[in-house]
Amino acid sequence: MPKLFIFGLGYSAGRIAREVQSLGWEVVATGSKGNLSFDDRDAVVAELASADAVLSSVPPDRSSGEDPVLAAYFEEILHLEVAGKIGVFYLSSTGVYGDREGAWVDEATPTIAQTGKGRRNARAEADRGWLDIGARVFRLPGIYGPGRSIFERIEEGKAKRIDLPDQVFSRVHVDDIASGVVAALTGNAPRGAYNLGDDLPASQNRVVEEACALLGIDPPSLISLEEADLSPMARGFYAENRRVANLKAKRVLRWQPRYPTYREGLRSLLECLSEPDCCTCTAFWRRALSASIMPITASAIPLAVNNVQR
Repeated sequence: MPKLFIFGLGYSAGRIAREVQSLGWEVVATGSKGNLSFDDRDAVVAELASADAVLSSVPPDRSSGEDPVLAAYFEEILHLEVAGKIGVFYLSSTGVYGDREGAWVDEATPTIAQTGKGRRNARAEADRGWLDIGARVFRLPGIYGPGRSIFERIEEGKAKRIDLPDQVFSRVHVDDIASGVVAALTGNAPRGAYNLGDDLPASQNRVVEEACALLGIDPPSLISLEEADLSPMARGFYAENRRVANLKAKRVLRWQPRYPTYREGLRSLLECLSEPDCCTCTAFWRRALSASIMPITASAIPLAVNNVQR
């Protein structure tokens, strides 16, 4: 049975773990949902030595900017990779490209680590560090999926439409991250960077409007950036503007996103209510419906999905 070692069994890595387990892989992982302590060096090194692949989803430390995995286990991972005993995979961010004023970026676009310009230099340095040891690096834009989408923001009263007419973002459904990584993992993908994003970069306003249309409610009023009263992290998010190309992943990995735009992604989340196994989504909708934040009932949701006008 092949084995995948995961550093940081979080939201995206958890989906990847589920996918590989369905293919017969064993998964061992660190993190709050994992079965190993990151600091148990002997156990980690032993599991790495018997693994077929290692995936890190651990971001750089916010204080030091250091990548915790590379800082602690660089030598062990590099030795196994050079010896051909293990495949190396890393979840990065398209933030490594910095602000491109709405232009398209691909894997050949210089990162902040190369240009020295941008707000996410620690992530860009980590990205480069993983590439240097032969990893397949997946650069991810805004991630959404069950339990982590604009619908939760609407429920919490935190959804905003901000008056930035030329602002666009790329995004990706968590299931499409999983399918892309698994394609690379099982297909002996070449080392290097891969952008995993959907086919339609769009403004956050369009996503909010789409979600509200699906729910049958009015979208929030358009406000200025100053009126939005964003956190420093969120304001930094809006300070960057780029479109992320995904052609390399499609060509090399034979990857096709199941949710090619936010429209299909949002519809899939809405339809989760009718699936009894989707506990996160079902809990959300039951809370939302019981709180009467939307004028539709659970039984009407599939009809609302099908009847939204484009």
